[in-house]
Amino acid sequence: MAPRSVNLAAIEKGGMQALPKDDLDTLNLCKSMMERGECPPLMVVFDPLEGFTGEADRFIKDLTIITEYIGDVDFLRNRKDDYNGDSMMTLLTAANPSQSLVICPEKRSNIARFINGINNHTPEGKKKQNLKCVRYNVDGECRVLLIADRNIASNRGEITL
Repeated sequence: MAPRSVNLAAIEKGGMQALPKDDLDTLNLCKSMMERGECPPLMVVFDPLEGFTGEADRFIKDLTIITEYIGDVDFLRNRKDDYNGDSMMTLLTAANPSQSLVICPEKRSNIARFINGINNHTPEGKKKQNLKCVRYNVDGECRVLLIADRNIASNRGEITL
């Protein structure tokens, strides 16, 4: 695993946007709610074709922070051989590839692990997508947030990236 000290937003190739103060306050509120056991309005359900997936349990408003993508952080170079596309998320794409980082939710994770990625390069995929993944500079570190990119009705199928 990579030490926390190497998670430096400043080395992101092309730069990384800073999380605005109001959004940082919202993120901190979400984090404290999770610590109290208050979770986002999502359910993990089993689908016979896709396995475990996430679904909206209640209405979710456009631009709502759903959750932060969390897990152990490792160097991409350590994961190239065992990468099967399952749940790993890019955290940092550095100009020097040996410094690029990924989030690995195998041992530590949250509900974000169950949110399915889709092929959003097709018209059908774009119609199905209801979340976006945004990487932000938060106090000098890279963080990955999953944000609703449109209103999501409850019990209307899976939540997808």
